[in-house]
Amino acid sequence: MPRNAKCRRVCQLPAHCRFSPEQPGKNEAIELTVEEYETVRLMDYLGFNQESAAAQMGVARTTVQRIYAQARRKLSVFLVEGRPLTIGGGSYTLCPRREGQGCGGCGGGCRAREERTHEHENCSDL
Repeated sequence: MPRNAKCRRVCQLPAHCRFSPEQPGKNEAIELTVEEYETVRLMDYLGFNQESAAAQMGVARTTVQRIYAQARRKLSVFLVEGRPLTIGGGSYTLCPRREGQGCGGCGGGCRAREERTHEHENCSDL
């Protein structure tokens, strides 16, 4: 029996959660989880490597590698097939030290303080 997924720390929820092509087909929407969004944001948008992204999210590097591969697969289907894309759900917890839309420095100071004081058992969904 597989164990429950560990909550992944997310510093910023997406500003936009639904995307659709100009002429959407009849295909089902692709759903990107919040932690998949976070790996893409950290690695592609902010330029983190897998090890740094894993430390930021409070998980193993192999977990980030797997989540990132799933996200890329879903994004490629969205682009190639022109299917709608939604972002939501997953197993994550918001960083308690975030300021406004993002952490404003979780890549450094916030991460260490957060790991000492925050329990990851209480996940919340969008």
